[in-house]
Amino acid sequence: MISTGACDFSSSFSTVTIPIFNFFSLSQNPNITHPLPIIRHRSSSFSRNETQSFPLSLTANSSSRRSRTFVEHVAGTKESPNQTIEVYNFGDLESARNDLRNVATRRVETDVEVREIEELPEEWRRSKLAWLCKEVPSHKAVTLVRLLNGQKKWVRQEDATYICVHCTRIRENETGFRVYRWMTQQNWYRFDFGLATKLADFLGKERKFTKCREVFDDIMNQGRVPSESTFHILVVAYLSSSEEGCFEEACSVYNRMIQLGGYKPRLSLHNSLFRALVSKQGGPSSDDVKQAEFIFHNVVTTGLEVQKDIYSGLIWLHSCQDEVDIERINYLREEMRKAGFEESKEVVVSLLRAYAKEGGVEEVERTWLELLGLDCGIPSQAFVYKMEAYAEVGDSEKALEIFREMEKHLGGATVSGYHKIIEVVCKVHQVELAESLLKEFVETGKKQLLPSYVEIVKMYFDLGLHEKLEMAFVECLEKCQPNQTIYNIYLDSLVTIGNFEKAGNVFDEMQNNVGINVNARSCNTVLKGYLDSGNHVKAKKIYELMSLKKYEVESPVMEKLDYILSLVRKEVKKPLSMKLSKEQREVLVGLLLGGLRVESDKERKNHKIMFEFREKSQAHLILRQHIHDQFREWLPQSKDEDIPLEFSSISHSSFGFYADNFWPNGRPEIPKLIHRWLSPESLAYWYMYSGYRTSSGDVILRLKGSVEGVEKVVKALRAKSVECRVKKKGNVFWIGLQGTNSGLFWKLIEPHVLEDMKDYLRPAYDAVDSDGDYEE
Repeated sequence: MISTGACDFSSSFSTVTIPIFNFFSLSQNPNITHPLPIIRHRSSSFSRNETQSFPLSLTANSSSRRSRTFVEHVAGTKESPNQTIEVYNFGDLESARNDLRNVATRRVETDVEVREIEELPEEWRRSKLAWLCKEVPSHKAVTLVRLLNGQKKWVRQEDATYICVHCTRIRENETGFRVYRWMTQQNWYRFDFGLATKLADFLGKERKFTKCREVFDDIMNQGRVPSESTFHILVVAYLSSSEEGCFEEACSVYNRMIQLGGYKPRLSLHNSLFRALVSKQGGPSSDDVKQAEFIFHNVVTTGLEVQKDIYSGLIWLHSCQDEVDIERINYLREEMRKAGFEESKEVVVSLLRAYAKEGGVEEVERTWLELLGLDCGIPSQAFVYKMEAYAEVGDSEKALEIFREMEKHLGGATVSGYHKIIEVVCKVHQVELAESLLKEFVETGKKQLLPSYVEIVKMYFDLGLHEKLEMAFVECLEKCQPNQTIYNIYLDSLVTIGNFEKAGNVFDEMQNNVGINVNARSCNTVLKGYLDSGNHVKAKKIYELMSLKKYEVESPVMEKLDYILSLVRKEVKKPLSMKLSKEQREVLVGLLLGGLRVESDKERKNHKIMFEFREKSQAHLILRQHIHDQFREWLPQSKDEDIPLEFSSISHSSFGFYADNFWPNGRPEIPKLIHRWLSPESLAYWYMYSGYRTSSGDVILRLKGSVEGVEKVVKALRAKSVECRVKKKGNVFWIGLQGTNSGLFWKLIEPHVLEDMKDYLRPAYDAVDSDGDYEE
């Protein structure tokens, strides 16, 4: 049931043809000396005319799996079928791969030099080496190591090098890597730059980026700079992967290639990386802008041609920032003109967005006229940006006029259009107009209503319209899934009007709902209500909860609380014993399956959980906040309000169960009784922490452990009527849920998935209709 190979769960896939190059006709490695005459080993199996095909089912930077990419932004046509999406050509990965022909001719010091078997003086050595070359490729990893260990008495570096080269000759590159790794553990091993380069290049071409990176790091650890081809191939391998974090690694290797190696990459590599950058899921960060500027700088300084779409993409990235650098945008526009490029619709829309954030109405109007002059259609987002500009200067009537113009032009307003106009009229407290617009929005049948309901209830609270606020809150519960923000506003309203009993019930409801939960604001609101009503018993319970969660009590509330605390200071109370709740236990099971670490002391009496989240993952940023709140009482006290990407719990014996079952001997393991603990909630947190949705809409879960443990997990999923396939890649297993199985899995876990993460994780089987211009 469990096979090894690339992580590809599709039954049919397209292929891409990748040239295979001759790595043997290179110069001599000065680090290796040999007692006998050596010839350069050439093989007709690796001529430039030969090709090798690899699956392309999971493509990391496919724009179809990304939300709000550069292309979608400038087109803005997902809601309008009459408009045409323009596809931008930054150069694809195939171009970057083909450019390796030119890279290979510039490499130095990467000869792999081996003796032919016929030149070995001992007949017994020739026969044994030939036998090993035949046997090694036919065995799996564990058996292969045993086989090589049995030959330790006579095998030396030149023998192992020949076996490794033989494996690459017959395209058994993974076997060659295992032989190489076995070599590095022997006491006679001396680093061979040529062999490491050759092996890294072949592994990277097969997109085995993990093993390629291991060899790459070996070269770096020896104080050597990898060859240009190795840098190039590793960047392309990372860009070809759909795994989380691969794009960031591609950027890191690219930066080293230039800063450390002093190489000048081919134009296709610059373009491929830039294309992946502007196609990233979610809004671009300031780090993305810095990376894009670095790519642009390298293209310019090396005298390569800067394509029009590079200028357009860079201007778009700058326009997406919270603080827009107008001077830099104008400089890029000037450079475009000097290069002979006219400003296209993409650039004009980006300018509109940048000026709208600055509140420059005159610039927005001038840019709007430029957009009309292009006579290429007005994207939906352009209307939203224009509304935003007038909202910044407080002209809500003009914003409404633009909204009506948008409806007329596009045959109906988009989701983001409704969000923006309702936000604008709510800020100026136009109650009837806001209610009318919200009613229109609901009647369209579009989803993603929650942001508009939040704006409405905020307005009602500011105006003291508490009855209408409650009606809007109840309507929100019926129409969409509410979040913590709207619950907190409703809680404030109940406490303000003195309905403390209902406020307590709502607080309990929030506390029991894993998708909402309570925070410091919720606790302070209900604590104030209980103190105002004189219900000191319940106030003490809320205060104990806040102490346990380490929430700070607001100053006005603390003054009232001091009197109650003074009455009980003389009471002798037993210290509260810390105990994991049922929900926390299930969350930990899911996170541990996803790769969470447990660290133990020497006696293995106390243990702590190591929470780690990825900065570039939008899903992880959402989950990090939730997990921090969920386990707040188990975290060390800190005055810093910012939640770090990595934090740990206190060292406690309560985590012993998880250390013994999931991390015995300090290594990850799948428990024998895992089938008993795989509840829907545990599965949900496993998916949220280390799973993802592929470009085809299927679900993939990441898992580390033994084959036996993975089989137990598969059986547990099947017991829940969810069929799956398993692939092994390196030391990681990937569990794929395809088609209707992904839908069944989603139906099982959806009640426990955080609301803000559903858009990132929902499989194609149950996909929400996508209104193209909506942004998180």
